[in-house]
Amino acid sequence: MATLTSPPESTSPAAAAAASPRTAKKRFLSDAATHVRDLGHRLFVRKALGGYYVNRDAQKARFRDWEHARDAASLAKWSAVNRLDELLPRFVANFEAGGGQVHWARDANEARDIILRLVREAKAKAIVKSKCMTSEEIHLNALLEGEGFGVVESDLGEFIQQLRGEPPYHFVFPCMHVRRDEISDLFKEHLGSEPTDSPEELTMIARRYMRQLYVDADVGITGANFLVAETGQISITENEGNARLTAALPRVHIALSGIEKVVANLDDLAVLLPMLATAGAGQPLTCYNTLYAGPRRDGEADGPEEMHLVLLDNSRTALLADPEQRDALHCIRCGACLNVCPIFKNVGGFTYGTTYQGPIGSVITPHLRGLADWNHLSGASSLCGACTDACPVRIDIHHHLLHNRRNAARTAPSRLEKLGHKVFVQVARRPWLFAGGGWLFRHTLGLAKRLRPPLLKQWLDTRDLPPPPGQSFRAAWKHRSR
Repeated sequence: MATLTSPPESTSPAAAAAASPRTAKKRFLSDAATHVRDLGHRLFVRKALGGYYVNRDAQKARFRDWEHARDAASLAKWSAVNRLDELLPRFVANFEAGGGQVHWARDANEARDIILRLVREAKAKAIVKSKCMTSEEIHLNALLEGEGFGVVESDLGEFIQQLRGEPPYHFVFPCMHVRRDEISDLFKEHLGSEPTDSPEELTMIARRYMRQLYVDADVGITGANFLVAETGQISITENEGNARLTAALPRVHIALSGIEKVVANLDDLAVLLPMLATAGAGQPLTCYNTLYAGPRRDGEADGPEEMHLVLLDNSRTALLADPEQRDALHCIRCGACLNVCPIFKNVGGFTYGTTYQGPIGSVITPHLRGLADWNHLSGASSLCGACTDACPVRIDIHHHLLHNRRNAARTAPSRLEKLGHKVFVQVARRPWLFAGGGWLFRHTLGLAKRLRPPLLKQWLDTRDLPPPPGQSFRAAWKHRSR
């Protein structure tokens, strides 16, 4: 069987933006302008999400009371995040009692160094990896490949994206933008398979290729959906069974998780798992839900000889210290807010240029990567509130986007923005000047539409200006009151 040589972590514009944060805003605006004109791509993504809406609503209807379920899920995460100082040590003690080893990482660099050391100590020749957005956050694949280790993604969507040389398009549906014929061509090029339009056959092609990789791998890397403090177990939820094979067959299992993933007990987990499945994929429950409590014990048929857990902070405690936005740490990465966001559906996942896309990504990325360089994401929202309504743990997402905008204005306002506010204050304080500005605007609106000045050109490229009103609101009100 041929050995897969993984492509670079990404050659997409998104990766370029991530590598150069100071150009992230320019890249975002450029990519967004390109994607909104790609009507075929937008239609394909909307069609894909159409099936999700039907399934999600059908599963929500099976709950006795969906809103009360959201309350319970929200309370479970609220309690865990606000007791992190108590629950994390309890989880670690129970996990280590089962034979697992815990490693603390303050930032992405420490997490990468820890994992690289563990891989070297295992004398690994091959690494298989299941879906883990936290590893995307720290750019783990690029590090391991740069050090000469072969890493293969075992999740089908992530595997397709790895072959394409792209990061995940969506953190639940990584390749939702890719058509079947494109996948068929990709597999023919890299795996030597015959062309097919059948989803089942495409899946089997990947499955046949993967099977030997699980056996050959020395190290398996996974993420963690939840960390159960009561039992010291890692909960991983998936639909393909690839994470089970990734954790069970290699000699060494390394799990990577953010510290906010902890929950108090199995009762809370029982609430959160169906909420994650329903909101994330429109399922009553994800196909495989597994709890891992440590390495293989005497008498067990499978499992790793060593199990390591890397707990990552990476600015999460800084967000925890902010009582106004702390509940952003409640996120269970279901992706529901992306699926309903009109901005995401128009600009696509790569445009964000960051690991976590959509509304929740726009909230947490400025905290994780710096408000000064990433505050533009908070403006990538219509503030319609659909994300907040969709969130299964009731994160107040659209208000947090407003909080980020306010914080950005306070910490690093541009000179042009400050000048604009000063001019507006002076105009608003003088009714005659405000009225004169309205008259000038009404009489130059048609001219602006024809001339398309630079400040309005991009806006007018995708919108039609309405005809200017014949009179001001004040004049219309005065006439009405007579």
